Amino acid sequence: MVNIIHSVQGYHSKTIHFLNVAFDSSGDSLLAGDRQGNIYVFDLNGNRFNLVQRTMQACTALAFNLRRKTEFLVALADYSVKCFDTGTQELVSWMRGHESSVSSISVHGSGKYAITTSTDTAQLWDLDTFQRIRKLNVRQSVGIQKVFFLPLSNTILSCFKDNSVFAWEFDTLHCKYQLSPPVEGSVLFYKVFAVTRDGRTLVAGGKSNHLHLWCLELKQLIRIIQMPEKVRAVRHLEFLPDSFDGGSNQVLGVLSQDNIMRFINIETSQILFDIGSPEEGISTAVISPNGRYIASVMENGSLNLYSVQALTQEGNKPPPFTFKAVEDGPKYTSEANKLITKVTSERSKGPWKSKQSKIQSRLLKLQANTSLENKENELPGGLNKKRLQALLKGFGEYPAKYRMFVWRSLLQLPENHLAFSSLIDRGIHSAFVNIQKEYPIKSGKLLRVLQRTLSALAHWSAIFAETPYMPLLAFPFVKLFQNNQLICFEVVATVVVNFCQHWFEYFPNPPINVLGMMENVLAHHDKELLQHLIKYNVTSQVYAWPLLETLLSEVLTREEWLKAFDNIFSNHPSYFLMIVIAYVICSRASLLHCNQAADFEYFFHHRNNVDIDVVIKEAYHLMEATPPDIHPQQMLDDFTPLTKGQYPVFNKYPMFIVNYQAQKWEKIRQDEIEYVRERQLAHESEAKAQEQKAEDEAWYQRQKLLQEAEEQRQKILLEEEKLAEQRQRLAVVKRELKVKELQLLDGSRRRFLNYHQDHLQMELKCLDDEIARKKNKASMRQQETNAVQDTEPESQKQLFEQHLIKDQEAVTKEMKEVETYRRRVDLEDQRGQRLIEMDKEEIQKAQTVAEENVARGEQKHTASDWRPRWDEQDQEESYREIAKLLHDNRVREAELLKAMREAEEKKQEDVVQNKAQLEEEQKVAAAADGHRKQFLDDRMNDELELAEKLQREDGCFERLHDLKARCTERGVEVQQVPGSGNISPSDLSTLASSLRSRSRAELARRERELMAEVRRLRRRIASRARAGLRAAPAPATACSP
Repeated sequence: MVNIIHSVQGYHSKTIHFLNVAFDSSGDSLLAGDRQGNIYVFDLNGNRFNLVQRTMQACTALAFNLRRKTEFLVALADYSVKCFDTGTQELVSWMRGHESSVSSISVHGSGKYAITTSTDTAQLWDLDTFQRIRKLNVRQSVGIQKVFFLPLSNTILSCFKDNSVFAWEFDTLHCKYQLSPPVEGSVLFYKVFAVTRDGRTLVAGGKSNHLHLWCLELKQLIRIIQMPEKVRAVRHLEFLPDSFDGGSNQVLGVLSQDNIMRFINIETSQILFDIGSPEEGISTAVISPNGRYIASVMENGSLNLYSVQALTQEGNKPPPFTFKAVEDGPKYTSEANKLITKVTSERSKGPWKSKQSKIQSRLLKLQANTSLENKENELPGGLNKKRLQALLKGFGEYPAKYRMFVWRSLLQLPENHLAFSSLIDRGIHSAFVNIQKEYPIKSGKLLRVLQRTLSALAHWSAIFAETPYMPLLAFPFVKLFQNNQLICFEVVATVVVNFCQHWFEYFPNPPINVLGMMENVLAHHDKELLQHLIKYNVTSQVYAWPLLETLLSEVLTREEWLKAFDNIFSNHPSYFLMIVIAYVICSRASLLHCNQAADFEYFFHHRNNVDIDVVIKEAYHLMEATPPDIHPQQMLDDFTPLTKGQYPVFNKYPMFIVNYQAQKWEKIRQDEIEYVRERQLAHESEAKAQEQKAEDEAWYQRQKLLQEAEEQRQKILLEEEKLAEQRQRLAVVKRELKVKELQLLDGSRRRFLNYHQDHLQMELKCLDDEIARKKNKASMRQQETNAVQDTEPESQKQLFEQHLIKDQEAVTKEMKEVETYRRRVDLEDQRGQRLIEMDKEEIQKAQTVAEENVARGEQKHTASDWRPRWDEQDQEESYREIAKLLHDNRVREAELLKAMREAEEKKQEDVVQNKAQLEEEQKVAAAADGHRKQFLDDRMNDELELAEKLQREDGCFERLHDLKARCTERGVEVQQVPGSGNISPSDLSTLASSLRSRSRAELARRERELMAEVRRLRRRIASRARAGLRAAPAPATACSP
């Protein structure tokens, strides 16, 4: 009807393959996903499509949500399942939990639940909350084929790879029933399943052209449909719904390996129509719920849509009320053949039939007169024993790739999973619990498989728990089939049942009857070798039994052993005995050179240089050349496979001996258990005694430690008393040192204060002397003023008064400066006293801190009296702290003394320097005064001489002579007061100016210069004196801590 191709146009155009399709509940919408993760919705009524989602990864399964019509589920390649909405194109939920790709999604009829299936697990989801409800885990060796809901019921059907089918109650998840395995002759591996709409009929198919129809109500297989010969495997099954059949669908679509989907009527076994062809093969197909459309994904990646009405031509016409009975064909002897119905290619002709859909099928008809021999040669899996034997004779061995499959077919293993599980569930047999001690195998997995296999054999038959050589017999097969324990067990059991016949009749002795048969065969074919063995007392228990009980695994390599057992499994069980005799005969050259029993034993327990091909040929020769009366074939039964369902009973052994041994072993085991229990009690009592002894020793040790601790405490107390005395003496010494240090400090401070007071008194005395000199000078000036008032003119008087006022102002200013200096000295004295008090406070604080540290140390020593042991580290720490404080105090005191000494030395140096400077200044002033005096005298003499010369005529000589005498007296007074730079020659200048007006200006100028020089010198002296006074208190401030 429609062919849909998704192609991408461009430089390299390509077709994007569709992978999965799904119909909605109405059948009018189709959901399709391609390899790139694009999800399309096709509206079949509206003839349009829409891209609803881009998942960016391939989808593995699709399904619509039956409750919310616009939602759909898609399984992706990252093993997750997502739910999208076709309307909003948004992600609704993201469900994770699978560890492999999801192969199918089954939605419950209510739309509330869904089951997602992968090869290793199946998970049940709640579609309302999108939470996982349950998870079905299976063993990796089993695997899951499909898990799905049955229509119109609350039943979940789970199908596994071992052909087992279980039905579970959805509400309680309890197993309702299990479909029993198919009958013999119709075994196939189920791969695909289909259920009718009423949920009553199940169809299963797999790697065969047979289809099994199960009635789920009766829980039994009701029919086997045989497809045409071209069909070798079935890939997909799906029923075609019909509106008039009430849900009991009659038309089944079968997609086979040739990519053609054939629709057959399961009642009439006729092919109605088919779709697809070898050229345009179908990959998968889905039928709409209303039965109108078939959507198929083709091998080329396109999507085909078929109309069922056009294919059937009949439309949805109601079927007739009666059906013809199905003719089963010829009656077969077996029950399986009675159920087989062959599909015929008869179909109603009509215009829907295409040339490409013709099928020419040949029916596989079984011959009714098949001979018994051919039946015996027919093996499971389509193999023929005669052909295998011919292949074996031609190549000498089976292909390694197919050897295990051939062995399983030759041995006709039943694969009884339930029976084997019941044996395994019994656990490890007590006889093989400690098998690793006797057989130390490196591989832990191999050891566990061997232990489980031997335990299953022991649980199957008690004789195998008592057989000592059973591990040697089973180990080669365990190593070959370690990944499939069921096959391993059944191979060993088949070997024991068929190739170890009559081995256990003389238990616990070796099988004397079997060994006797082998000795008869050896005597018939090589008497010389037998006579040589008898000569050295080598019996069949030496040359035959070691090879039998180890199945030749000790003397053959792996490849040789596999080749030998290819021939053993392909022949009568007596061939195994013949191949052992052939090995002995082929080794006759080496055996004839042995003459000691140890050499013979070593030979049959180790590998030898023997060609296995020659041994096999010799065994075939022995099988043919041995007379019937001594041939083991006459005494051994033919090959009998294990029965299906349950394993046969194995009791071919002396049961009373085995039971006796079992009872004996059980008694020994009970005795061992009792002995172990008693030994355990003895060990416990001994352990308790040891524990009590250890407790006593610990108690004595604690008492000893307490005694030692008490003695140590007494010693510590004595030491502490000694330390207390030492601390007291140390405190006394410290106090004495403190007193001495304080005395020294007080003495040094007193000396410094006395020196400072002396210095201040000296400076005050100097200032008083200076004031006195100034007062004397002022009085002298007053006297001179009074003396000159009569002779001096009014102008000179005013000038002299001005000078006098200036001198008085200068004296007043100097007095203020002296008063200010005295106040400053007083402030410095107060500051020095304050610094001394601060030093005393700091010393008291340091002493208080030292006393507190000493008291704290004493308190620590006192608090340690009640302790059990003295902590020497704390004691040393306190001692170090005290010593450190003492050291810091001493360092500070030393620094203080040093600073005081430096201050005194500096002050003394400053005083000496000031004295020297004053002396120098005094010397300079005296020299200046002498110079000025000399200059004045010279000038005065010159003036007097000039005056005398000029005024000699005026008669004023007497007056000038008196003036000269007075000046001379004044000069004498000046000489009596040396160093007073305050003597001014103004008086003489005025007298001289009165004498001669011409020299007044010159004398006034020289007087001003001299006065200016005197004032400058006086300022320098005063500034230097102030600087010395400022520097004098500096040591006192430097001594402050």
